[in-house]
Amino acid sequence: MNNLTKAINQPVRVGYCDSFLCRLRGLMFRASLEVDEGLLLVEKRDSRLDTSIHMFFVPFDLAVFWINAEMTVVDKVIARSWRPAYFPKTEARYTLEIHPSRWGNYEIGDKVEFKNV
Repeated sequence: MNNLTKAINQPVRVGYCDSFLCRLRGLMFRASLEVDEGLLLVEKRDSRLDTSIHMFFVPFDLAVFWINAEMTVVDKVIARSWRPAYFPKTEARYTLEIHPSRWGNYEIGDKVEFKNV
């Protein structure tokens, strides 16, 4: 995933997750997450409710970025492990979950793109 607004030294490699079961499982039950990997949860439309996440059974913190259909970052948060719920402040279509050390890679208002490599 690339940030079109500012250069990132090494783009993150993310899994594309657009099925219900994939989104439901997310990163639960994983032991860890590498610095250069993540997961992109994809919904059919922009929504606050549909792009909410929980951190049950995720034993590590995540940097979470919500991206709307116009490919603009609309919210971000450090999601703490085992917390019940996080909702974006604005409707989003995509939820990017990556290593917390990548927190500074994306800011609200940044334009992004997904590349299939």
